[in-house]
Amino acid sequence: MKKKVLIVGSGGREYSIGYFMKDEADIFYAPGNGATEEFATNIDIKDFEELAKWAKENKIDLTIVGPEDPLVKGIVDVFKKHGLTIFGPSSKAAQLEGSKVYMKNFLKKYNIPTARYIETDDKDKAFEFIDSMDKLPIVVKADGLCAGKGVIIAESKDEAKKTVEDMLSGKAFGDAGKKVIIEEFLDGYELSMFAICDGEDFVLLPAAQDHKRLLDGDKGPNTGGMGAYAPTPLATPELYEKVKTRIIRPTLEGMKKEGAPFEGVLFIGLMIVDNEPYVLEYNVRFGDPECEELMALIESSVYDMFYNGATKQLDKIDVKIKDMVAVGVVCASKNYPYSSSEPAEIKVDDLSDTNGYIAYAGVKKIDGKLMATGGRVLVCVGFGKDVEKARDEAYKIVDKVHFDGKKYRKDIAYQAIGK
Repeated sequence: MKKKVLIVGSGGREYSIGYFMKDEADIFYAPGNGATEEFATNIDIKDFEELAKWAKENKIDLTIVGPEDPLVKGIVDVFKKHGLTIFGPSSKAAQLEGSKVYMKNFLKKYNIPTARYIETDDKDKAFEFIDSMDKLPIVVKADGLCAGKGVIIAESKDEAKKTVEDMLSGKAFGDAGKKVIIEEFLDGYELSMFAICDGEDFVLLPAAQDHKRLLDGDKGPNTGGMGAYAPTPLATPELYEKVKTRIIRPTLEGMKKEGAPFEGVLFIGLMIVDNEPYVLEYNVRFGDPECEELMALIESSVYDMFYNGATKQLDKIDVKIKDMVAVGVVCASKNYPYSSSEPAEIKVDDLSDTNGYIAYAGVKKIDGKLMATGGRVLVCVGFGKDVEKARDEAYKIVDKVHFDGKKYRKDIAYQAIGK
């Protein structure tokens, strides 16, 4: 009999997790989107207690939580209280993302490599630290959850001070910025690594590279992510080993000592400086759009990977990775990321001559038609034996997707290809 899986969330990340598990399990989404109902059942229950009761009544074998917000708010604790199997960290462990101050202090306590920093809610102390810094730019972060947008890279000391003032006053990010972190800027290249963790063991997935800026050449404002590719040739076997021994292992050991064993996805935002990895940040869930590529690369059972992660049995499985590259290009709506856009009908040409798939995110069914309603509407993911071939497939799919105001970057994976 097929397993039953509940996926919490509605974006492209959640779509891709269900899409690559649909042959192994019956999929349910809370709430899902207009495209997930093509292969799954969407349910509209927001309250954690009610959702847990629904999961129990419907004999759900495994729940997977996609976004950070329900994790930080304690959905895992509620489901475990009801005796349900759920993949994700407790609210205490989710503080690694929920509070940047908690994260930085954790890194310092357990000697995990990161940038020099100060955390404070005192403007004078913040200004004093800024004045003591001998290198520009300066990184200023809001403490709380800001949907990936609470990090400002200030090009001058004056800009850093103004940013601190705006955050501490509540003007920039409300309560999320009432405490700030100011840290040195690390000059290298960024990578994302994702470890499936069960509190004791972990499985490290291929390294990915995200493209945060809206426009080609990494110009324009920061977004939730305009595209990604995995694996990246920038991550060497030696670098993977350093990340395992210097970062992931001490993090799992440290979290056990803190009384909050880490179960779920540990997303490590890394800066690589002279082939040495430094932690920029932790997230406690998959990145979006990195997840859309990583799910496509898993050759073994996707269900088993999540289930064994949720039941402390990662040592019993071998997660196999396909020998290919996946490149994902985000198609966003007309006014993204500045304001919402008018719903626009999505039409997709025949994809039978392409190698890849589409992960849908900001979409709704309106009068039976699939409409683009969100900021990041969908991700076109192409597969290939190398980065260049996968990128070409991804853009072939982009050309077959039509909706008014479609906007996308034309240079995803340029760091790996060099053009």
